[in-house]
Amino acid sequence: MLLFVGLGNPGARYAGNRHNIGFMAVDAIAKRHDFGPFRRKFEGVAAEGSIADTRVTLLMPGTFMNESGRAVAEAARLYKIAPADVVVFHDELELPPGKLRVKTGGGNAGHNGLRSISGLISNDYKRVRLGIGHPGQKHLVESYVLQDFHKSEWPWVKTLCEAVADNVALLAEGKDSTFQNKVHLAMTAKGFGDAEPSGSK
Repeated sequence: MLLFVGLGNPGARYAGNRHNIGFMAVDAIAKRHDFGPFRRKFEGVAAEGSIADTRVTLLMPGTFMNESGRAVAEAARLYKIAPADVVVFHDELELPPGKLRVKTGGGNAGHNGLRSISGLISNDYKRVRLGIGHPGQKHLVESYVLQDFHKSEWPWVKTLCEAVADNVALLAEGKDSTFQNKVHLAMTAKGFGDAEPSGSK
């Protein structure tokens, strides 16, 4: 079994925030692959289904971002899922908006959700880094990630989440580079090869 985790902050107030793009991607996967309904579980909500003949649990922690690891650790412990079989979808300041990169392990680059998860299950899980761009100055980061995507940004956000959902079977099969390339091609085909973040200049 694989555990796919979307990161974000719970509640309607944060639903459209840049910090919540991980939730958006996992929700798109659930819809595209006909997962069962999300139910309260693991200090969050979880849904179960199959992708590429592999059982997958989708998880969106219900704690705030800096406590995300609690839900992930509980789910991994119950299902006996090794860190290598955990995939975390999260916002990435260091990538241009609409770009996606997959990596296993490595630093957390100041991301509180990743720091929380690493502290509880180790650092050896896979990350799907969803680029949201950087506001340009460090002191602007906190307000930037907690702002809703601007109206002009939503087309690339939705296209990125749909591309992730369309190609996620490759990720489930361990074909990370192919998954990454397919998403890039899908974004380019829709004209989002060089999306710009609102407020980044």
